[in-house]
Amino acid sequence: MIKFDEFQSINKDGVEAFIASATAWTKGMQAIAIESADFSRKAFEKNAQAFEKVLGAKSLDKAVEAQQGFAKDTYESYVGQLNKIGEIYLTTAREAYKPIETQLTQSANSVASAAKAATKV
Repeated sequence: MIKFDEFQSINKDGVEAFIASATAWTKGMQAIAIESADFSRKAFEKNAQAFEKVLGAKSLDKAVEAQQGFAKDTYESYVGQLNKIGEIYLTTAREAYKPIETQLTQSANSVASAAKAATKV
């Protein structure tokens, strides 16, 4: 049978694992927010430059060419940004899960040991 002190220790360790997990999750979400804000700022600047380039075109062909180049660059940077965010999210999920996984393994081992000891009595 699990003693009160062992049970209390398991609960304390569980809370600590949850806090570590929440901390990792928070850091990951902050990284995503920073990356998204930086991307938005850069995209705004590129949009302004493209707008000026289209307005400054001397012919319709040059304006269409500038717009096509802008669309291509925008698409490529957006896909690249999605990949970055996906990688950050995946890393965050792994880091946030580690403390919980470790704690669950330790708790399961403690309960299994206590159950084994109880059946020997």
